[in-house]
Amino acid sequence: MRKILVCEDESAIRDFVVINLVRAGYDVVEADSGEKALRKYEENNGDIDVALLDVMLPGIDGLQVCKELRKRNGDIGIIMLTAKTQEMDKVTGLMLGADDYVTKPFSPSELVARVDALHRRVVLAKKGNLNNKFREELRSGDFVLNLRSRALYKRGKLIELTQVEFQIMEFFFSKPGEAIDRLAILKHVWGENYYGEDKIVDVNIRRLRMKIEDRPSSPRYIVTVWGLGYKWEVNP
Repeated sequence: MRKILVCEDESAIRDFVVINLVRAGYDVVEADSGEKALRKYEENNGDIDVALLDVMLPGIDGLQVCKELRKRNGDIGIIMLTAKTQEMDKVTGLMLGADDYVTKPFSPSELVARVDALHRRVVLAKKGNLNNKFREELRSGDFVLNLRSRALYKRGKLIELTQVEFQIMEFFFSKPGEAIDRLAILKHVWGENYYGEDKIVDVNIRRLRMKIEDRPSSPRYIVTVWGLGYKWEVNP
């Protein structure tokens, strides 16, 4: 059974979300506060594939819950629920490790589509990348991408990545030195039918640069191609 944690303090919205996810075949664990969400996660022994978190919560807010869940589980998929006025919260959530966000109000079809897409990525990540099943590692300059453990190493040092970040790096490794359109990254990682905005790519690139670059403000590896997207520069 596909298990998802839904943390939303407004009962009407939570009921709406839960009903539609149950109809879509998910086993839903409900929480109306950040503290309860973390407790429910522990009670389920971390056996949760996706977490859907409202940003505005009493007590511990959704951003802090996101940060705590990401610390405990690098593989869990996280979607933030935000209001249209919470633009900075969207960026902050992504920087803290969220994979996606859905803006209120949203339709049931949009919500389920976003959850389905993220759940598929989480499951595939657990099974390993099928396209590279005969290869243990991909190497690019100072970096090694381990496909079995889904880990990135820079000069032998482990760099913690979310599943989305790993997929972006894997895409870069497959196209060294090639200018990649932002939309190509979006389709490759988030899927053809992604409902959201392409700026989610930019936020994840910013997050990756903070992890892998020696000087994130002057990127050496993930280089911006103005008017197009990004390029992975392989250092000698």
